[in-house]
Formats: sequence, C-alpha cells, structure tokens
Amino acid sequence: MKKIKRAIISLSNKENLASILKTLKKHKIEIISSGGTFKEIKKLKYKCTEVSDYTKFSEILDGRVKTLHPKIHAGILSKRKNKLHKKQLKKNNFEEIDLVIVNFYPFENILNNTKNHLRIIENIDIGGPTMVRAAAKNYNFVTVITKPSQYLSLIDELNYNKGGTSLRFRQKMSESAFVETAYYDSVISNYFNKLSKNKFPKKKILYGHLIEKLRYGENPHQEGAIYSKDNDFKLKQLHGKKLSYNNYNDIFSALSISKSLPKNRGTVIVKHANPCGISINKNKLKSYSLALKCDPISAYGGIVSCNFQIDKKLALELNKIFLEVIIGNGIDKNALKILKRKKNLRILDAKNLKLNDTQNIITNFDSFLVQSTDNKFFSKKDFKIVSKRKPDKKTFENLLFAFNVCRFVKSNAIVLVNNDSTVGIGSGQSSRLDSCKIAISKMKQFNCFKNNSKIIAASDAFFPFIDGFETLVSSGVSAVIQPSGSIRDKEIIKFANQTNTILIFSKTRHFRH
Repeated sequence: MKKIKRAIISLSNKENLASILKTLKKHKIEIISSGGTFKEIKKLKYKCTEVSDYTKFSEILDGRVKTLHPKIHAGILSKRKNKLHKKQLKKNNFEEIDLVIVNFYPFENILNNTKNHLRIIENIDIGGPTMVRAAAKNYNFVTVITKPSQYLSLIDELNYNKGGTSLRFRQKMSESAFVETAYYDSVISNYFNKLSKNKFPKKKILYGHLIEKLRYGENPHQEGAIYSKDNDFKLKQLHGKKLSYNNYNDIFSALSISKSLPKNRGTVIVKHANPCGISINKNKLKSYSLALKCDPISAYGGIVSCNFQIDKKLALELNKIFLEVIIGNGIDKNALKILKRKKNLRILDAKNLKLNDTQNIITNFDSFLVQSTDNKFFSKKDFKIVSKRKPDKKTFENLLFAFNVCRFVKSNAIVLVNNDSTVGIGSGQSSRLDSCKIAISKMKQFNCFKNNSKIIAASDAFFPFIDGFETLVSSGVSAVIQPSGSIRDKEIIKFANQTNTILIFSKTRHFRH
C-alpha cells in the first residue's frame, strides 16, 4: 500500500469534484492546484495551495506554463525507495506528489464545435498530459486519475486502505491514463493530417470510443466489440435485443445505401450485408412494398432501413414479416408503439447520422488496408451515352439510381431496375455472367412485366465478354449502364445498336469486395 500525502488536481471537467475533495480532506491529503480548478476548490471551501505558491514561480505565457516545473515533475517522478532521488529532492527542497487528478483541455469538443484554427490550437493541453504520463510511468508510487468516472473507485480505495492505494489499483489507473494520452494525441494528430489533406501519413493512428462489447463476433467462437470515433454515437437503439456483430455489419451496409438516396426517400432491405430490395418511390408504403417485392424470400430475417420517418401505416406493414432490425430517420410515437409489440425486434433511429468523408479499413496479419469511401455523388458529366438510342429523362434517372445501388452490392454486381425500384439483384459471383443470370432469375421469380416495360440494368464494372450483356438484353433489358474500359467496348456498343438498346458508359468503376 502507498499512503497518499499530497495530491495535485488540474481539471477542465470539474464534474463531481466535491465528492473527491471530501475524501481527500478525510484522509488529510494536501492539495495543490491552479487556474480554474484552484478557484473551484476554494469556492467549495476546501484548503488548497496554488501551484505558483507551491513552486514559487508565477504562471507565464497566458497560462501556457503553469505546472511545467521541476518541483512538480520531480515530486511525481521520483522513485520513493531510491536513495539518490530522495537526496536530490531534499537538496532542492522538493516534496513527493503521490496523487495526480487531471483531465485535459476539451480538444475534441472544441474541434466538433468550431473551425477556428487558433482556438483549436489553444485547446491542445500540454501540462495536463505531461503530468499524467509522468504519474502513469511512476505507478509503483503514484496514483493517477484521468476521468470523473474513476472518482468512486478512488474513494473506495482510499477508504479501504486508510488513505492509501494498492499497487494493483495504481497499475490499472496507469493503463487507463496511457490510453487517455494516446487517444488525446491521436485526435490531434488526425486533425493536423486532415488540415494538410495528408490522407496516408507515414504513421497511421486509429482511435475510438468503446460503444459496447458484443456477445461474440461473426460466429460464437469469435470475440467482438464496436467502437466509434464520435464519443456521442449517433445511431440510437430504441427497442429490442442487443445488437450483434452481424447486425452492425448489415446496419452499416443498409445505412450506406439509405444515406446515398434522395432526401426523405427510399427503402432499403439488406441481408448478409447485401441489398435484396431497394425503392425510391415517393410514397412510403409503396416504397417498402416495392423493395420487398424485389426478393421477399431473402428479405425474411433481414434489415429494413427507411430514409424517412416511419409512420403508423408503414409500421403495421413492417410487423407482418420477421425482421431482425428496422431503421428509420425518426419513428413517430404511434409507429414505435406498434413496432414494440415484437419483443426482440431491434428498432433504431438514424436521423442524426450523416454520410461523411471517412476511410474504410480492413485489417489482417498485423497490417491494414485503408481507402477513401466510395460515396462519390454522381452527375451527368460522369457518364457518356455511347449508343444511337438515347434515354429520356426518366430512363436516365433510373439508370443513375441503378448504378448508385450497384456500387453497394458485392462484386461482381448486376442490378435490374424498373420504375425507381430494384427488381433483380445478382451479387458476389466470380463470374459476371452468373450475376446476370441470378438477377434475371430473381426478376422472373418475383415480378411479371409486359413487353413494353422499361427494365434497365447496371453493372459495377465493364463486361469482359459480350455474353453477359447479351443475356441481359435477351431477358428484356432495354438500357444498360456500365463502366467503360474493356477491350471489347466497341463490340458491346455495336451489339447495343443492333438490338436498339440504350448504353451508357461510366467513367468510374465500383467494385465492392
């Protein structure tokens, strides 16, 4: 056990400060502090020595230099059993500091609330992290506390050990402290990388807040957890069982599609991270009905994501089949009441979630792949009409819709669309021709169209041979959108003209592996 005689306290977040001061007083622990924390301690009517009085050195540089003093850091870093250290402390009239209670300037909060670079820079804490690192390094003798949530544990420890702390407790707090300093520095580092548009620095630092540990990963023998870069996780669960690793994987897939659709329009149904039905019909109920019609068998046990607020009428329809998760951009009270009738159904509100320019990361073998997100906004200039037959406005809009959906389908991907809704999706095949056949098979199984119906197709990459394109056209497809780049592009254009098929080339490819 290490009896605590002296503590230094420096806090930006002064939450629950009174509770810890009461315990320090009880165990006759001397307190040193500065700035706003010193004023708050005095305001709460507890004894405290100001840092400048303790060091006999006034704060300088507008408070940038307060605790950066040998008397502070020697007191924290000295080895209590080292005779030389004890001798040097005595020679310099320095005293041991046994407890460091510090949290940092709110850099991350400031970053989220202003673009003022000078203000952001001033909220990079120097003295706080320096004291915390020193105390964490010297955990054999010093206790370090970095979060108000640790106060209760410290109080219990001090009361149990009569004003002291155990080595086990100090080591645990040290581990937490190094996590805090590493996280703090990683946020700062990433801010500067973003400022200089350095997407791939020589050293890449990832950070995140633990949202929750999951029951297991993709399978029961795997462990899993979810982290968020944002301390305030924007996805809110309103009802149902805890979400699983697979649930989250499907949810992210569904939301990636939903948030790319026109504002307040679109229903997305996902199964095993692949869409099995999507519609952007303006009518909410019809949108869901058309998305479900694309592949009602695959939709069973899937996830439905609505890019609009879910109302009572839609809730009644959603409750007619078994679903794992329902997501809405808000859910009205009557709809929520109806959906809650199913005890285990997970209900999520994603209205505060927005697409942003993040990076996708895949890890394996102690290495990780990093790339920018494929969330490019499509415009007419990204495409070229290469066939003699030209699309009308509605057909062109459906082609763009199909191509947008296609980039969220596992490659090789083929998407068939009719009137703002998918009618067949072929995904995850080694052969593009097989994806064509699967999409056509789905369409014929669940939809029946007249000869004059406008069925259009999208492919995430070019057709390496004419067979896939020919298969689509022979099944009734009247327009195709695909990336260019094949050595057989001219053959495909020629075939399109011979069959009076609309053909549009994209300048970008959209594999999804």
